[in-house]
Amino acid sequence: MGDKSQTHHPGAAGRALAADQPASIRNVVLVGHSGSGKTTLVEALALTAGAVNRAGRVEDGGTVSDYDDIEHRQQRSVQLSLAPVEWDGIKVNLLDTPGYADFVGELRAGLRAADAALFVVSASDGVDGSTRMVWEECAAVGMPRAIVITHLEAARADFEEMTRTCAEAFGGDDPDAVLPLYLPLRGPEGPDGHAPVTGLVGLLSRKLFDYSTGERKESEPGEDQLPDIEEARNRLIEGIIAESEDETLMDRYLGGEQVDVKTLVGDLERAVARGAFFPVLAAAPAAEGARQGLGTVEVLELVTGGFPTPFEHPLPGVTTIDGRQRELKPCDTDGPLVAEVVKTSSDPYVGRLSLVRVFSGTLRPDQTVHVSGHGLADRGHEDHDVDEKVGALSMPFGKQQRPVAQAVAGDLVCVAKLGRAETGDTLSAKDDPLLMEPWQMPDPMLPLAIDAHSKADEDKLSQGLSRLVAEDPTMRLEQNQDTHQVVLWCLGEAHADVALERLRSRYGVQVDVVPHRVSLRETFAHRATGRGRHVKQSGGHGQYAICEIEVEPLPGGSGIEFVDKVVGGAVPRQFIPSVEKGVRAQAAKGVAAGYPLVDVRVTLRDGKAHSVDSSDAAFQTAAALALREAAADAKIHLLEPVAEVTVLVGDDYVGAVMSDLSSRRGRLLGTEQVGTGRTLIRAEVPEFEIGRYAVDLRSLSHGTARFDRSYARHEPMPPQIAERIREQSGDDG
Repeated sequence: MGDKSQTHHPGAAGRALAADQPASIRNVVLVGHSGSGKTTLVEALALTAGAVNRAGRVEDGGTVSDYDDIEHRQQRSVQLSLAPVEWDGIKVNLLDTPGYADFVGELRAGLRAADAALFVVSASDGVDGSTRMVWEECAAVGMPRAIVITHLEAARADFEEMTRTCAEAFGGDDPDAVLPLYLPLRGPEGPDGHAPVTGLVGLLSRKLFDYSTGERKESEPGEDQLPDIEEARNRLIEGIIAESEDETLMDRYLGGEQVDVKTLVGDLERAVARGAFFPVLAAAPAAEGARQGLGTVEVLELVTGGFPTPFEHPLPGVTTIDGRQRELKPCDTDGPLVAEVVKTSSDPYVGRLSLVRVFSGTLRPDQTVHVSGHGLADRGHEDHDVDEKVGALSMPFGKQQRPVAQAVAGDLVCVAKLGRAETGDTLSAKDDPLLMEPWQMPDPMLPLAIDAHSKADEDKLSQGLSRLVAEDPTMRLEQNQDTHQVVLWCLGEAHADVALERLRSRYGVQVDVVPHRVSLRETFAHRATGRGRHVKQSGGHGQYAICEIEVEPLPGGSGIEFVDKVVGGAVPRQFIPSVEKGVRAQAAKGVAAGYPLVDVRVTLRDGKAHSVDSSDAAFQTAAALALREAAADAKIHLLEPVAEVTVLVGDDYVGAVMSDLSSRRGRLLGTEQVGTGRTLIRAEVPEFEIGRYAVDLRSLSHGTARFDRSYARHEPMPPQIAERIREQSGDDG
């Protein structure tokens, strides 16, 4: 790490990086809230590592993180991106993730592909609730983590105070597991009274690293600086020793024995790699014309020296296609091929690109692989098993792709021309097809109903939507059979905006957003009778059918039940199915406001027929007339769908969330404590009231709550709301 004071050899700018063994790879995901400085940090690290030139650009133009025009227009990251750099002969795959909650699917993909995480925290904004939640996710699987504090140039930035905040937020029961490795050095105060950070002091090495000239220069601290250094150094040493695998070390240290720096660095690296100690660093981008940004060398040293190799990453569950468990050695370059598509996108120059993490074996260009996609059928992704030929393998540099000869286990690579592969799919050997356990994806809860803008758009809509959903498994495509709407379910408004923009710019499909309709039903409130008479004589063959029916309500979920109680042959046997068909056809159209009729028993009591003029069509018509007449004399309930909603929320927001659910006509079913500081709220809420709940809940809980919903049943809606719906239906008609 930084305190080892080694000589470093950064990689050449723009060179396509390839690794021939897993030990020389580090896969690191950057996590943090929107605006915390993740993308800026990636570019600063790339500059220091020599992946870009002093202007912060790759040889052929563009920054190392350039990719999507939508990101430039929205001024924020909306998708996962890969920036490979090299440091000390180690290939570092930096995975930059969006910080905005709508794009948590991209974050989850980054977590799946990485072996360790850098949590980027802004000194001016602090730690938000969503970042804490991601930290807990990483803790649950033991992912190694470190914290990088940015925006130290802000007027009110305080590194020491932010370190204490991080210890409280991330340290849990052991705040001494979150400690700084370096302290920032400030230069003289400027006219505004603010003293800029110009360098760092290494607590283990007691060395100063001055970045004020744009080049990292090492020196010795002054006598006046030593007391502050020693206090922080002693606390850091105690924190490292507490995590040491040498149980005698703490006693020896407390007994006055001096522990050499090499031993401390080794213990630190092991504690970081196993996710037991979480160092805090500081970083800032380089000034214009400078070669190194503040703290970037230290971050790269931590990543290459303290973060684990892919060998130490547990292999996700692997099965055969028919579900039998398959045991594989972690990260075996000579083992069976097992790779996973963690991101699918369309590049304007090379077409469809798949970002792939290789977990076992070695992937090569022009290799025929088996593509398996299972487990996302509920989101519009059909299960599939198909063989495909891999195209070129490449590494991204700005907007360009640089070819590589292979991708070994543990590495990440972009694969061209996998036409059928979708995000989350498994790539394996053609003659040994395997399937990886899918990673957890959030369920999209915001419905976006769309219509094609024109006939030309209608022709392209289906293909555009299927490609969109193939790229992003956090979207779900629904063809609603009740409302006849095409609904794209998204995670939030920003997610929906990006989906519409991609449909337009990438696939040439213009759509109109229309109000999302809820699937209503109708039912009889009480018993009623009706008589349908269809008698016509207009020359030639006539039409004659009379039906008398009785309708009575049934319990919810019963559907339509048809009973024949005709006696004496009043309706000939061959026309009984015609009556039932007419009843069911009319029920599907509705009898009051145009919504399907459900949960009734229709009994055919009597009728009349003509030996010549009666027909199947005549009895269908008479049956429909009879049902409409029964409805005209009865009270018809409008039934609305009710969802069972579960909300996981911090204890601070429980009251506000419960009050909000009640205001939505919700019935609270109960609460239960989940872990420390979290409550699970269960309620039943009409779907009319939660169309935008994904957006509203995020605002209400400051992004810290999540919810799930599932259909419970249909039940009568309040009369005043039902009347308003009927009036709207009449107006539409």
